Amino acid sequence: MSVESQLEAALCFVAANIKDAARRTEFLDQACGGDDVLRAAVEEMLQAQGAAEQFFEHGRAAVNVPGLDAQAAAALRTPGMMPVEDLAESLVGSRVGRYQLLQKIGEGGCGTVYLAEQVEPVRRQVALKVIKLGMDTQSVIARFEAERQALAMMDHPNIARVLDAGATEAGRPYFVMELVRGTRITKYCDERQLDTNQRLGLFIQTCRAIQHAHQKGVIHRDIKPSNILVTLHDGVPVPKVIDFGIAKATQGSLTERTLFTPTEQFVGTPAYMSPEQADISALDVDTRSDIYSLGVLLYELLTGRTPFDTQALMKLGLVEMRRKLREDEPQLPSTMVTLLRRTELTLMAGQRQVEPPKLISQLKGDLDWIVMKTLEKDRNRRYETANGLALSIQRYLEGEPVLARPPSQLYRLQKLVRRNKIVFAAGAAVALALMIGLGLSTWLFFREREAREQEVTLRAEAEDRAKITQAVMYIAQGKFDEADASLNQVRAFPAKPTLDGNSALRSVGEWMALQGRWAQAANRYSALLKIDTLDNLSQVALDYEACGSVLAKRPDPETHARFLQMAVTNFTATPVSSVLIVCLLEPLDPRQLEALRPMANYFETNLPYMNKSRGSQWVLMPLALWKYRCGDYAAAIQYCDRGLAQNPPFPPCEADLHFIRAMACLRTGQADEACTEFEDGRQPVESKLQAGLDHGRSDGGYWFDWVYASVLMHQAATVVNCDPAPSAFQ
Repeated sequence: MSVESQLEAALCFVAANIKDAARRTEFLDQACGGDDVLRAAVEEMLQAQGAAEQFFEHGRAAVNVPGLDAQAAAALRTPGMMPVEDLAESLVGSRVGRYQLLQKIGEGGCGTVYLAEQVEPVRRQVALKVIKLGMDTQSVIARFEAERQALAMMDHPNIARVLDAGATEAGRPYFVMELVRGTRITKYCDERQLDTNQRLGLFIQTCRAIQHAHQKGVIHRDIKPSNILVTLHDGVPVPKVIDFGIAKATQGSLTERTLFTPTEQFVGTPAYMSPEQADISALDVDTRSDIYSLGVLLYELLTGRTPFDTQALMKLGLVEMRRKLREDEPQLPSTMVTLLRRTELTLMAGQRQVEPPKLISQLKGDLDWIVMKTLEKDRNRRYETANGLALSIQRYLEGEPVLARPPSQLYRLQKLVRRNKIVFAAGAAVALALMIGLGLSTWLFFREREAREQEVTLRAEAEDRAKITQAVMYIAQGKFDEADASLNQVRAFPAKPTLDGNSALRSVGEWMALQGRWAQAANRYSALLKIDTLDNLSQVALDYEACGSVLAKRPDPETHARFLQMAVTNFTATPVSSVLIVCLLEPLDPRQLEALRPMANYFETNLPYMNKSRGSQWVLMPLALWKYRCGDYAAAIQYCDRGLAQNPPFPPCEADLHFIRAMACLRTGQADEACTEFEDGRQPVESKLQAGLDHGRSDGGYWFDWVYASVLMHQAATVVNCDPAPSAFQ
């Protein structure tokens, strides 16, 4: 329960015991001190309590009130009526809809959670949450419905799922959730004595769950250990995020009821609350508030303490508490642990299966910086997303550079040494031998020089990898120009391909192409093809399609010849029709056509086996273009006709077939038909280009399918002597 709720409950309790109306009004005037929101909340609670007392005073007459729970009615017939605070227990043993309530397992400010058994259409145990009797005010029901809607939007293995919803016969809303039999995450880690890396593994799963909620447009606003339960699935610990009771929608609304939080009201748990969530201001709370709370949780998992002690905060009072959360900087986790008493430090280290000095050493450096980045007072300096935080921790676990602090040369070198201990140990041994035997042997001199050159090379590779990693981080933030600038600083991409390097070049290349920056896109894709391997043939083929299409937008015979040679080398043994297409986009000389003949022959030979498949249109189109480039116009027209007859048609491929047929018709003296074919292909391509290129597919084609359709349209317009709109070829 929040501080404001506790204050409201306390004032209601005192006021309810003042029977004289004038004295009660005087007490509320003094206690609320002009706080209209607090005064309204207390009076609403007093009114609800008065109605409840009146109900019980006339209990026997109210036994037959429609919708009254059966056990509550039975209790009213008993001479000693049950107290108001025990009414929630009256539902145990009763049935709500198709659920039999077995046991109360939890209770919050406005709702009670029961262990229930679903009796139809299947039998299973679930958790059922229902609003407490007497708490069904408009604001409470709105909060309850918001939580129900927030959970219903989720579909993630680390978030408790909503299974059903409804209302009791008395009209009290309820919803049914997946039953999570678990332990709060901090208690689970301590009881199982998980080491630091195991704790970070559970935390990464939690981050991914929160990222899913953010993608669904929901901010949790109350991330804390008691709302993250760890349960076992086949012996594997799985954290589950629960309790979206004060969640907030980033777009739209979680409920049709009015849900208003006064700016001066505390919403959340103080120790885990972000500065902007605690502040009285017009600053909207966004997903970065959850990032701060995740940082507090991470702090507690690592140190066993929160940055600001909960009990100490409660003693400060509301104003001072808000000031402390806004202004005071927390200690580094490693510093917090260092200041503990020896017995506390020994106990904490034992719970993490490590000696106290080793625990302090683990926290210093990367983990300190990751945690402090999440706890930044300025939310613009925190991680942008929960996935970004999870990625940073994953990089720490894998020994990769962490970008939570400025990457100094010394820091990069430390990481390089840590990942290449054997190499540097050998270099150190060589250096020592050279120092001892300096001047004794020319051979030792050359070994020393070789070791130094190797060190320079390794340092340069480390700097290049750091720039690639920085580009990946910029891409995750949508900063493609900055990512491109980082890639420009890479002196040489690693000889052994990396997922980061390939992904960065591919993402920046695609973004440049979608912006119409063809030359820059061609540079990125050309660099990508140099480090691509054929381990994933389908992805490499897509890279060749993209590269070939952007090269065709800025024709350069020398560059195209190098591209053609790479395609022939890599795909002659395992032909891919889309690669053959981009190789044929530009007119070729006889020697180049001959190099492509084995690929074309393969598809022509196997066409009977592909003709009835869904993708046969993508085989017929390159064969038609091949025949046209070879001067066999009649065969080109035949392949075009077969491709256009395929169903369902693929829009960019169908446009390509019209353009090839238009050029072939003109070469065979069918000028009128050529113009008709050109116009049939021109309309969908111009419509797509005017609407703007995007990543595409499902199933209107990728962006590069439309790019080389526009290239063929330009060629067809020149041959058929039509004048396409200039905007189509920008």
